[in-house]
Amino acid sequence: MAGLAAAFGSGAMTNSIKGIEDADCILVIGSNTTSSHPLVAHRIYRAKAKGARLIVVDPRKTQIALFADVYVPIRPGDDNAFLNGVMNVIVENGWHDKAFIEGRTEGFEEFRENLKKYTPEHVEEITGIHQETIRRVAELYAKAERSSIIYCMGITQHTVGTSNVRNLANLAMLTGNVGRPSTGVNPLRGQNNVQGACDLGGLPNVFPGYQRVDDDKVRAKFEEAWGVKLPSKVGLTVTEMMGGILEGKVKALYIMGENPILSDPNLSHVEEALKEVEFLVVQDMFMSDTARFAHLVLPAASFAERDGTVTNTDRRVQRFYKAVDPPGEAREDWVIIREVAKAMGVKGFDFATAEEIFDELVKLTPIYGGLSYERLKGEGIQWPCRTPDDPGTPYLHKDQFARGKGAFLPVEHVPPAEVPDADYPFILTTGRVPFHFHTGTMTRRTPLLDAEAPESFVEIHPEDAEGIGVRDGDTVEVSSRRGKLKVKVRVVEGIRKGTVFLPFHFAEAAANLLTIDALDPVAKIPEYKVCAVKINKAQEG
Repeated sequence: MAGLAAAFGSGAMTNSIKGIEDADCILVIGSNTTSSHPLVAHRIYRAKAKGARLIVVDPRKTQIALFADVYVPIRPGDDNAFLNGVMNVIVENGWHDKAFIEGRTEGFEEFRENLKKYTPEHVEEITGIHQETIRRVAELYAKAERSSIIYCMGITQHTVGTSNVRNLANLAMLTGNVGRPSTGVNPLRGQNNVQGACDLGGLPNVFPGYQRVDDDKVRAKFEEAWGVKLPSKVGLTVTEMMGGILEGKVKALYIMGENPILSDPNLSHVEEALKEVEFLVVQDMFMSDTARFAHLVLPAASFAERDGTVTNTDRRVQRFYKAVDPPGEAREDWVIIREVAKAMGVKGFDFATAEEIFDELVKLTPIYGGLSYERLKGEGIQWPCRTPDDPGTPYLHKDQFARGKGAFLPVEHVPPAEVPDADYPFILTTGRVPFHFHTGTMTRRTPLLDAEAPESFVEIHPEDAEGIGVRDGDTVEVSSRRGKLKVKVRVVEGIRKGTVFLPFHFAEAAANLLTIDALDPVAKIPEYKVCAVKINKAQEG
């Protein structure tokens, strides 16, 4: 995603959460916002109350879709065809922002040529979405003064996830809906402080602040600051590490605050890798399912038991403050890392406080360059914040893109890695319920939350349920080419026919036993949102 990141930031929202409520049109695609990001959903509802038009594109008619002016029941994997159809209508009707395109972008003519074949009629043939729905979406989005795109992992967790995001960027640029308040391309991060972890170098190709490891000047700066020789080779992503173990390339694994035995795709493959690795360290608050495989478990502190910062999805860096001491032998994550480094004889880890670590980060990271603990009191500051008197950046790309001109990139519709067939006739998509967080390591230990959603389920359309002879509440076996599990059926009208849904929070019915480990070739993100499954009524006993 190097080209895209250069134009549209590094996975963060181009705009601000607060500004959403002043948008005139909001396109929510691949996001069950009410369940996964309720505070953002609240801003969307406020915008709706002010008169904003709401478009929701999702295979499930989620709660937020009930408020939509247009609901698009898309089939998982058809996003690019649909977006191309919308943009075809915009261009054919002359609704695109010609001045913005001419002044601030490049590559438009090639991009427009590619759109010509994606007529509403052709896109209806591909997706099953009625052509009039495509035209209505195009008109609402293009004609609004301020249109905002909000997306989540329903867009990114595909083998074409990078292309999906590129096409959303194309749509924003096509209509001039970027570089202004209450517009933009706004991804919602999947977990707390994912944005902060990426900002601080928690990716295999960058140092803190998205400074590339294969840039000689950047690497030299960090080598001088840290007093070590640093590799120029890009490392492995999380999902690639599991394959690396089985190939003999990865000998040791250190896992912090993650539970891949439930969260990674194709769990049989993950379990094989965790059993094979020579040395596994798990640093976490609880004995997670993954910690059962560990040779060493290091007990970590919760957010309330430490000082530090978090960075949220709209780039806002915020302070948090220690309320209580960690229990027992638990320690703050940074303290554990410091002591491990010292035990290994590594120099440069003589930090006494989290603030000292932050101060070093600020010196080496231009987008954080104007921040300090003192300045972060209160609501926090949005990066880029480059100098001590910089107030921060509520929205990106005001006058120009980071790369200069924004690049239109033609995108083709490419089917998912695995599509339904006679043996596995349904598309499985996965996601969350509002009562649990990620793999349930914390929320399933909370009696009130667990009582609201104590077990897994599979959602299925009434016609599909009738076709396989099951009713609401029946126990079924859901199987893919990688595994199988038993769950109860929920027969619901609000899911596209031919598609079924499983939440992934439940270890006893782990959805990722079924999912495929095919990766986006650029971002290396697994295709969690599409795989082929079959469903049969479970045998009694």
